[in-house]
Amino acid sequence: MTDRDVFEYALLRVVPRVERGEFFNAGVVVYCRARSFVAARTHLDEAKLTALDPGADVTGVRAALHAVEGVCTGGTAAGQAAGDDAGRRFRWLIAPRSTVIQPGPVHTGLTADPEAEVERLLDLLVR
Repeated sequence: MTDRDVFEYALLRVVPRVERGEFFNAGVVVYCRARSFVAARTHLDEAKLTALDPGADVTGVRAALHAVEGVCTGGTAAGQAAGDDAGRRFRWLIAPRSTVIQPGPVHTGLTADPEAEVERLLDLLVR
């Protein structure tokens, strides 16, 4: 049996009209402390977005989702979080907020391959 490590993940929700509270999943953020790994993958369903808010800023929502991916990647794409370790970037991304892009609750699991876990969860819970 391969070694498996604990990982945490949270879904990224798009809440087009915060006052209504309606949302759909548009991404996932995965963190594995044992491997200093953090990554996000996103998939914006424009039809769902415009169904919930016909006047939604699709370009802005897409940019916000890509910014989350950038924070996970680190380096200059992470902006002010560039110098933070993987755990600190994950915790910042999952902090509750009242914006169009909101994190869901944090869940845990075991994985031998955190990178594959990101894709698996995106396929299972978002696409």
